[in-house]
Amino acid sequence: MGLIKAALEAAGGVLADQWLEFFHCESLPANVLAVKGRKRTGTDNIISDGSGIAVADGQCVIIVEQGRVLDLCAEPGQYTFNASGEPSLFAGGDLAENAASSLKSAFERFKYGGSPGKDTRVYYFNTKELIGNKYGTPSPVPFRVVDRNVGLDIDISIRCFGEYSYRIVNPILFYANVCGNVPESYTRETIDGQLKTELMTALQPAFAKISATGIRYSMLPGHTAELADALNEALSAKWRDLRGLEIVSLGISSVKASDEDENMIKELQRNAAFRNPTMAAAHLVGAQAAAMQAAAANEGASPAMAFMGMNMAGNAGGVNAQNLFSMGQPPAQPIPQPPASPPQTNGWQCACGAVNKGKFCAECGKPKPAGVPQYQCDKCGWEPEDKARPPKFCPECGDPFDGGDMK
Repeated sequence: MGLIKAALEAAGGVLADQWLEFFHCESLPANVLAVKGRKRTGTDNIISDGSGIAVADGQCVIIVEQGRVLDLCAEPGQYTFNASGEPSLFAGGDLAENAASSLKSAFERFKYGGSPGKDTRVYYFNTKELIGNKYGTPSPVPFRVVDRNVGLDIDISIRCFGEYSYRIVNPILFYANVCGNVPESYTRETIDGQLKTELMTALQPAFAKISATGIRYSMLPGHTAELADALNEALSAKWRDLRGLEIVSLGISSVKASDEDENMIKELQRNAAFRNPTMAAAHLVGAQAAAMQAAAANEGASPAMAFMGMNMAGNAGGVNAQNLFSMGQPPAQPIPQPPASPPQTNGWQCACGAVNKGKFCAECGKPKPAGVPQYQCDKCGWEPEDKARPPKFCPECGDPFDGGDMK
């Protein structure tokens, strides 16, 4: 049971007129998901061997016999039905992959040896992107707000409105689990209400996944692609694996938190900014300037009394703008000091107290002693601890040290 691609000239030539039976479908409207194929002549529920089947752009055809899918075709063109052939599965891209797995695992095929089956039907499916599906949160949904700049991590409630689009990616699953042997057509109104409810339910885990990446709710319109992927992941079990549907895109027209939540977030972010002393000082100066202007414009009270009260309030707070500005300044770097000159160790001290480097004292002219001089007071006999560097006067009797005190 298969389809054979007809020659290119068969589309509108003599061969098309020679087909005993010819199935076709006009352009499917945007609100129609599936429709039963109509035969130009004869009974619709019987396909004779050699019948012609036309497939247009944006359409997919499946052939059903006794409620079981025999073949599928999603490539535009003219085809001939071969009752004794193998399923051909003319499809491209992900549609072929999805349909092939379903066709292979879901049912066995019956062969009638070239004779028509008891009940064989042709169904056309709309595989175009179905746009214009409006959605909106009837009640606020939770959203986690993460702001790592200020250490903020809280849950708020937001409302979201917009539109989404979807398409049929597996007509076999859609036929088997949704529309079945529909007598005429299956429209979007039949299923859109259920899809919208499930989409609203899936928004919560999708928002949770988006918010975990640190994206703020006000930035959601710029991340609709990530949100669509998150929705497809959350809806894969019901939409893709059960009904053969998939979200193509999702647009956000408006997203807004409650006024209470927005004010709370702004207040927390502003307070966190004041952790910087300089910004806190600037805010304090602005508040003081506004208070001065208000006091000057107050005709009912004395401006001097108002300024006095403002100064008292500022002093009672324990901090002022000048202190905050000082706290925000970087610490002063110490001024580098030149290295201290090393002590002179290569000179000698004369009895007069002068330190010399030459062979004679520059103050009294005495020659440099040959060895380390030893001093003792010639009056009272007192000896200094450092015998090479005596004081100018004896601490016991006050007699000055001179050359006569040298041993």
